[in-house]
Parts: sequence; structure tokens; C-alpha cells
Amino acid sequence: MAAEVLGRRGKAIVSWLSLPRDLYLCPSDLCDCPCEVETLHPRPGWVELDPEVLWSQFTEVVKESVQAAGLHMRQIAGLGISTQRGTFITWHKRTGKPFHNFISWQDQRSADLVNSWNKSLLLKVIHVIFTVLHFLTGSDRYLVPSFLTFSTHQTSMKLSWVFKNIREAEEAAKKNNCCFGTVDTWLLYRLTKGSVYATDYSNASSTAIFEPFTKCWTPTLCNLLSIPMSIYPPVKDTSFNFGSTDSEIFGVPIPIMAVVGDQQSAMFGECCFHPGDVKLTMGTGGFWNVNTGEHLFASQGSLYPLIGWKIGEELVYLTEGSISDLGTAIKWAQDMELFTDVDGTTEMAQSISDSQGVCFIPGLQVSGDDPYLSASFIGLKPSTNRNHLVRSILESVAFRNKLLYDIIVKKVHIPLQTIRADGGVSNNSFVMQMTSDLINKKIEKPTNVDMSSLGAAFLAGLASGFWTDREQLKKLRQVEAVFEPQKDSEEYRPAMDAWLQAMKHSPHW
Repeated sequence: MAAEVLGRRGKAIVSWLSLPRDLYLCPSDLCDCPCEVETLHPRPGWVELDPEVLWSQFTEVVKESVQAAGLHMRQIAGLGISTQRGTFITWHKRTGKPFHNFISWQDQRSADLVNSWNKSLLLKVIHVIFTVLHFLTGSDRYLVPSFLTFSTHQTSMKLSWVFKNIREAEEAAKKNNCCFGTVDTWLLYRLTKGSVYATDYSNASSTAIFEPFTKCWTPTLCNLLSIPMSIYPPVKDTSFNFGSTDSEIFGVPIPIMAVVGDQQSAMFGECCFHPGDVKLTMGTGGFWNVNTGEHLFASQGSLYPLIGWKIGEELVYLTEGSISDLGTAIKWAQDMELFTDVDGTTEMAQSISDSQGVCFIPGLQVSGDDPYLSASFIGLKPSTNRNHLVRSILESVAFRNKLLYDIIVKKVHIPLQTIRADGGVSNNSFVMQMTSDLINKKIEKPTNVDMSSLGAAFLAGLASGFWTDREQLKKLRQVEAVFEPQKDSEEYRPAMDAWLQAMKHSPHW
């Protein structure tokens, strides 16, 4: 969890970002409060967050950050909120009582349901129908459902699980008393003591239940999965006056001026305002985002269309590709005592010429379509040491970046600009340089790798008049390092071929 305070002329903008404890290391020394939200694992494969703990830490971070910045709450011009997009909760509309903990985007409880649906005859029929519609109309609106497959990362499948397994939520929905929300919606509800129930286009489009083409919640999918349509919040602009916090929370009412999904927020924080701008976030997972402007691109494979942000009449679309369990694997290696200091992993990897044939297979492949895939090392030898293991983990990050980048180049028909990277893993110069070599593109790393908080601050500041245009925002962006290709990508061919071969042996393990 992190808060960012940006100020000038006696006024300030506060932005807030929440991520679970084992997924995010706060880069700021701004406050001494707990910057980590603990994840809960009540059953194998389940990943949850306690909503009351999240709420108390949220308010504490904001208060202590403002205090550490030497400001008073009355000086805050606006609050911007950036949150995980796929983590959600349901609660009783009248009482505000949650029916369950937050269910994380990493949660695997819907794995059996996902597997059943992906093998079903009904899904095959849906593919045929929409393939025909796409052929007849040429509309990309019908392309996405023509190859629709479900995954455990999608909010839709876990939400379907809720209504199949939590009777209180099901009964409340029948009486129009059930609210659904990702973290942003729930925070808005709590901050305003129930007077504001809403989300924004960036968060809504990331749930896989909101149709980016029609810009509305999808009744067809909800009917298929038995999800009541009555549970969804209204969708508002990203940079928008959502109302003010209740004065009892921070002592004074503070305008809530922006709500945005974390990846879209990082995109805005990186000032990727133009078509072809590319943002690579390497945190818990890896997220490649391409600004596609007014055009919504749908393609088969590992890419999916999203709404980046909506500000007044401006509606910007993105194409996103994701890589699961990226930073998580590095954190796991640290917990296993393969190394003690994350900063030292670059030196460990560079201390040897190669991984000696050791390949690290991540928990989920690039497409994330096998919920049962386990992480593993292949190629261990008596001579294998910690350096080889660590290097193989870092190489797997760069290899997966290469695979996804190649898909983007093939599917997104827009000239790509310089890659702008952020997230905790972007601090690893070995990964950054190897990725630059493999994709043969320049990569910029900003001084502040927490671009999600910065993006929320930018959006809130624009809505409140704190900044008047985006040229002012570009001047605030600072680049710490630039990685340019130093090796021909063919030099990595033997190692990558071995890794790809190892990947073929890993499914269903």
C-alpha cells in the first residue's frame, strides 16, 4: 500500500494505491505506517484480503502521508484512488456488511468451474455462432466471444462461484440488496458512508463482465454464469468528481477526483497519452499495455481490449497482455533463501555466463490458461548453485516478456514507441537489459517505479484544476535509466529454445 502527495502553492493532491503484502514493496519513505496489506489463504489456492484491515490501513496511510509531507488535510485539493482491478467483494446494500472477504485476482477457487466451462459443448456453440457473426459483419465486437475462454483470473468466474456457494449473497441479490465492487467501488462506498456507489470505465472494463465495445455490463455473459445484473455499480468517467469523503474520516471533506485501475493508472503516470505508446509494468505480474487511441483492437491469443480512461468526451482504448506470477516468483525465491537482498540478484545473475541449462518454469504460462500448472526447475545438476537458480528465474521473466512482445507486434497494427517500464522488478537491471536485447527496443525506467500512484494523482489533479494540461505532467516525469539493445537477440537463442522446450514438458503437472 502506498500514498503519494504532490503539492504546490499551498495545495496538494493525494493518490493512493493498494496491493497485498507479499506482492508489493513500498518504494517511498514518506510514512512510517504499515505499507503492506496482508493476504489471507484460508484454503489452498484461495487468496483473500480482510476488508476491515484494508480500510484501516488505507485511512492510516493517507493520514500519515499527509502529515509526513508537512501538510494539513484542509490543504488537500483532491484524492485519487488506484487499485487492483480484479480483486472484488460483495456486500449488503442496506447494511453495508460484506458477504465475504475480498477475493483476490490471484485466487484459484474457480479453477474447477473454469475447467468445466472451457470443455463444455455450450462454449463451443458460442464460438461457432460468434465466428459466423464476425465473418458476416467484420465487426471486432464479435471476434472476442468467438474465441472466448475462461480463466481463474477473471472476475466473472469467481463472481459466479460466489452466487453458487454463498447463500446470503444469492438471497440478497434476489431482493436487489446485493452490491458488487472491485476495491475502488468499495472504498468509494466507505469513504462516503454509502452515499456514492460507482466505479469508472478503466476498472469496469478490466472485470471481463463489462463490454468495452458497447460500454455496458454484459447481460449475455451474466445470464450464462447466473450472475444477477442488479448487482453492478454505475460507471463514471475516470477523472471525475465522485463526491467528497465524509468529514468524520479525515476531519474535513476531501473531494474524490479520480478512480482508476492500477495498470491504466500506471499508463497515465508514464504519460503514455498517444497511440503506440507502450507501458510495461513488472510487479506481481507483468502487464504490457499499448495505447490504441480511439480504436479498440480485438485479437485472438493473449491480448485483450480495455478502456484506458475516459475524461469527458475523450475515451482512450488499450490493448493489454499479461504475464502471471512474475514478481511473485522472485519473492518466493527470497522466502526460500536463495538470496537475501533483491538488489543483489542482478550481481548473482551476472556472476555466471549462463544458467548452466537450468530452466525455471513459472506457475502460469503467458496466456494463463492452465490453472493447475505448478512452478518448477528443470535441468538441475550436481554443479547447480544458487546463482544458476536465480539467473534462471530472471531469465524466465525476460523470455516471457519476449514472447508477449512478439504477440503484440504481430497483432497490434500500430507503430510502437519507446517502452516505458515500471514496477518493482524494473529495478533489476539484468532483467531490463536482457528484455531490451531480446525485443531490440529501448526501454526507459522512471525514477519513481510506483507509477500507479502517480497516475492517480495526475488524473485527480487534472479534474480539480491542480494542473491545467498534460504538458505540465510530462515535465514532472523523470527518467532514471535507459536500457538500449547491447546484444543480438540470436545470442540468447540456445537458452530460450531450451526454456521453451522445458515449458512444453510442464503443463498439467
